[in-house]
Amino acid sequence: MVAIELKRMRTKIGVMGSAGGRLGEETLAKAAALGVEIARHNCVLLTGACPGLPQAAAIAAQDAGALTIGISPALSLVEHVERYNSPYEEYDCIIYTGSGLMGREVATIRSCDIVAIVGGRSGTLGEFAIAFDEGKLIAVLEGTGGIADHIETIVGMIDKETNTEMVYSADPRVLLEEALVLHERRIAEHRAYLVPPPDG
Repeated sequence: MVAIELKRMRTKIGVMGSAGGRLGEETLAKAAALGVEIARHNCVLLTGACPGLPQAAAIAAQDAGALTIGISPALSLVEHVERYNSPYEEYDCIIYTGSGLMGREVATIRSCDIVAIVGGRSGTLGEFAIAFDEGKLIAVLEGTGGIADHIETIVGMIDKETNTEMVYSADPRVLLEEALVLHERRIAEHRAYLVPPPDG
Protein backbone atom coordinates (compact mmCIF):
# COMPACT_ATOMS: atom_id res chain seq x y z
CA MET A 1 0.00 0.00 0.00
CA VAL A 2 1.26 3.48 -0.87
CA ALA A 3 1.03 5.93 2.02
CA ILE A 4 -0.94 9.07 1.21
CA GLU A 5 -0.35 12.12 3.36
CA LEU A 6 -3.76 13.64 4.04
CA LYS A 7 -3.85 17.40 4.29
CA ARG A 8 -6.53 18.54 6.70
CA MET A 9 -9.12 20.70 4.92
CA ARG A 10 -11.98 22.69 6.41
CA THR A 11 -15.20 20.74 6.82
CA LYS A 12 -17.87 21.50 4.24
CA ILE A 13 -21.44 21.55 5.51
CA GLY A 14 -24.15 21.41 2.86
CA VAL A 15 -27.45 23.03 3.78
CA MET A 16 -30.29 21.50 1.76
CA GLY A 17 -33.83 22.74 2.22
CA SER A 18 -36.91 24.46 0.86
CA ALA A 19 -36.22 27.13 -1.75
CA GLY A 20 -39.85 28.24 -1.72
CA GLY A 21 -43.30 27.50 -0.38
CA ARG A 22 -44.45 28.50 3.07
CA LEU A 23 -41.40 29.43 5.10
CA GLY A 24 -42.33 30.45 8.63
CA GLU A 25 -40.25 32.87 10.65
CA GLU A 26 -39.32 30.17 13.18
CA THR A 27 -38.04 27.86 10.45
CA LEU A 28 -36.06 30.66 8.79
CA ALA A 29 -34.58 31.49 12.18
CA LYS A 30 -33.49 27.87 12.68
CA ALA A 31 -31.85 27.83 9.26
CA ALA A 32 -30.04 31.06 10.12
CA ALA A 33 -28.94 29.64 13.47
CA LEU A 34 -27.49 26.64 11.66
CA GLY A 35 -25.52 29.05 9.45
CA VAL A 36 -24.14 30.78 12.55
CA GLU A 37 -23.08 27.42 14.01
CA ILE A 38 -21.31 26.53 10.77
CA ALA A 39 -19.33 29.75 11.05
CA ARG A 40 -18.65 29.24 14.76
CA HIS A 41 -17.02 25.90 14.02
CA ASN A 42 -14.91 27.39 11.19
CA CYS A 43 -16.64 25.21 8.61
CA VAL A 44 -17.46 26.05 5.01
CA LEU A 45 -21.14 26.43 4.12
CA LEU A 46 -22.21 24.98 0.80
CA THR A 47 -25.67 25.17 -0.78
CA GLY A 48 -27.35 24.91 -4.15
CA ALA A 49 -27.25 28.74 -4.31
CA CYS A 50 -31.04 28.94 -4.14
CA PRO A 51 -33.50 31.14 -2.24
CA GLY A 52 -35.40 30.11 0.88
CA LEU A 53 -33.93 28.19 3.81
CA PRO A 54 -30.47 27.64 2.26
CA GLN A 55 -30.26 31.36 1.58
CA ALA A 56 -31.16 32.18 5.19
CA ALA A 57 -28.36 29.90 6.35
CA ALA A 58 -25.90 31.38 3.86
CA ILE A 59 -26.63 34.98 4.86
CA ALA A 60 -26.19 34.19 8.55
CA ALA A 61 -23.04 32.15 7.96
CA GLN A 62 -21.40 34.84 5.83
CA ASP A 63 -22.34 37.54 8.34
CA ALA A 64 -20.70 35.41 11.04
CA GLY A 65 -17.50 35.06 9.02
CA ALA A 66 -17.89 31.69 7.28
CA LEU A 67 -16.75 30.96 3.74
CA THR A 68 -19.89 30.38 1.66
CA ILE A 69 -20.00 28.47 -1.63
CA GLY A 70 -22.96 28.07 -3.96
CA ILE A 71 -23.32 25.32 -6.57
CA SER A 72 -25.47 26.82 -9.32
CA PRO A 73 -27.58 24.97 -11.91
CA ALA A 74 -26.76 27.75 -14.36
CA LEU A 75 -24.03 28.34 -16.93
CA SER A 76 -23.31 31.90 -15.79
CA LEU A 77 -24.22 34.55 -13.26
CA VAL A 78 -26.70 36.07 -15.72
CA GLU A 79 -28.51 32.76 -16.14
CA HIS A 80 -28.28 32.12 -12.41
CA VAL A 81 -30.13 35.35 -11.66
CA GLU A 82 -32.44 35.70 -14.66
CA ARG A 83 -33.46 32.11 -15.40
CA TYR A 84 -33.27 30.57 -11.95
CA ASN A 85 -34.16 33.68 -9.92
CA SER A 86 -31.42 32.78 -7.48
CA PRO A 87 -29.33 34.88 -5.07
CA TYR A 88 -25.59 35.41 -5.27
CA GLU A 89 -24.51 38.20 -2.92
CA GLU A 90 -24.35 35.91 0.12
CA TYR A 91 -21.76 33.69 -1.54
CA ASP A 92 -18.01 34.13 -1.62
CA CYS A 93 -17.85 31.77 -4.59
CA ILE A 94 -20.40 30.34 -7.01
CA ILE A 95 -19.60 27.32 -9.14
CA TYR A 96 -21.61 27.19 -12.36
CA THR A 97 -22.40 23.60 -13.33
CA GLY A 98 -24.72 24.27 -16.26
CA SER A 99 -26.41 21.02 -15.23
CA GLY A 100 -29.88 22.30 -14.40
CA LEU A 101 -31.61 21.85 -11.07
CA MET A 102 -31.46 18.06 -10.92
CA GLY A 103 -27.95 17.67 -12.34
CA ARG A 104 -26.65 20.26 -9.90
CA GLU A 105 -27.77 18.13 -6.96
CA VAL A 106 -25.16 15.42 -7.55
CA ALA A 107 -22.25 17.89 -7.60
CA THR A 108 -23.60 19.64 -4.52
CA ILE A 109 -23.99 16.51 -2.41
CA ARG A 110 -20.67 15.01 -3.46
CA SER A 111 -18.89 18.21 -2.45
CA CYS A 112 -20.17 18.03 1.15
CA ASP A 113 -18.68 16.32 4.18
CA ILE A 114 -21.95 16.67 6.08
CA VAL A 115 -25.38 17.14 4.49
CA ALA A 116 -27.85 19.09 6.64
CA ILE A 117 -31.54 18.74 5.81
CA VAL A 118 -33.74 21.70 6.77
CA GLY A 119 -37.43 21.57 5.85
CA GLY A 120 -37.53 20.63 2.20
CA ARG A 121 -39.75 19.57 -0.66
CA SER A 122 -39.14 17.41 -3.74
CA GLY A 123 -35.70 18.88 -4.52
CA THR A 124 -34.52 18.28 -0.96
CA LEU A 125 -35.88 14.75 -1.12
CA GLY A 126 -33.73 14.18 -4.21
CA GLU A 127 -30.68 15.57 -2.43
CA PHE A 128 -31.37 13.37 0.58
CA ALA A 129 -31.69 10.29 -1.67
CA ILE A 130 -28.32 11.00 -3.29
CA ALA A 131 -26.69 11.58 0.10
CA PHE A 132 -28.21 8.40 1.55
CA ASP A 133 -27.22 6.21 -1.39
CA GLU A 134 -23.66 7.57 -1.36
CA GLY A 135 -23.14 6.99 2.35
CA LYS A 136 -22.94 10.59 3.45
CA LEU A 137 -23.18 11.82 7.01
CA ILE A 138 -26.64 13.39 7.21
CA ALA A 139 -27.82 15.85 9.88
CA VAL A 140 -31.56 16.48 10.08
CA LEU A 141 -32.78 19.72 11.67
CA GLU A 142 -36.06 18.61 13.19
CA GLY A 143 -39.04 20.88 13.67
CA THR A 144 -38.48 22.63 10.34
CA GLY A 145 -41.37 20.94 8.50
CA GLY A 146 -41.33 19.35 5.08
CA ILE A 147 -39.01 16.45 4.33
CA ALA A 148 -36.95 17.00 7.49
CA ASP A 149 -39.84 16.03 9.76
CA HIS A 150 -40.46 12.78 7.83
CA ILE A 151 -36.93 11.53 7.20
CA GLU A 152 -37.04 8.77 9.80
CA THR A 153 -40.17 7.35 8.18
CA ILE A 154 -38.59 7.62 4.73
CA VAL A 155 -35.43 5.82 5.89
CA GLY A 156 -37.59 3.01 7.27
CA MET A 157 -39.38 2.70 3.95
CA ILE A 158 -36.13 2.60 1.98
CA ASP A 159 -34.97 -0.46 3.92
CA LYS A 160 -31.49 -0.34 2.41
CA GLU A 161 -28.07 -0.57 3.98
CA THR A 162 -25.59 2.13 2.99
CA ASN A 163 -22.67 3.73 4.78
CA THR A 164 -24.87 6.66 5.77
CA GLU A 165 -24.93 7.87 9.36
CA MET A 166 -27.83 10.01 10.56
CA VAL A 167 -28.10 12.53 13.38
CA TYR A 168 -31.27 14.33 14.43
CA SER A 169 -31.94 17.36 16.61
CA ALA A 170 -34.25 20.36 16.74
CA ASP A 171 -31.37 22.45 18.12
CA PRO A 172 -28.94 23.68 15.41
CA ARG A 173 -26.03 23.81 17.85
CA VAL A 174 -26.55 20.28 19.15
CA LEU A 175 -27.14 18.95 15.64
CA LEU A 176 -23.91 20.35 14.24
CA GLU A 177 -21.82 19.36 17.23
CA GLU A 178 -23.06 15.75 17.06
CA ALA A 179 -22.48 15.63 13.30
CA LEU A 180 -18.94 16.99 13.68
CA VAL A 181 -18.09 14.31 16.25
CA LEU A 182 -19.07 11.63 13.73
CA HIS A 183 -17.17 13.45 10.98
CA GLU A 184 -14.00 13.52 13.08
CA ARG A 185 -14.34 9.78 13.65
CA ARG A 186 -14.69 9.23 9.90
CA ILE A 187 -11.57 11.29 9.25
CA ALA A 188 -9.63 9.21 11.77
CA GLU A 189 -10.82 5.99 10.13
CA HIS A 190 -9.87 7.21 6.66
CA ARG A 191 -6.47 8.36 7.88
CA ALA A 192 -5.79 4.98 9.47
CA TYR A 193 -6.76 3.27 6.23
CA LEU A 194 -4.84 5.54 3.86
CA VAL A 195 -1.73 6.22 5.91
CA PRO A 196 -0.15 3.02 7.23
CA PRO A 197 1.86 3.30 10.49
CA PRO A 198 5.64 3.70 10.04
CA ASP A 199 7.72 0.53 10.07
CA GLY A 200 9.36 -0.67 13.18
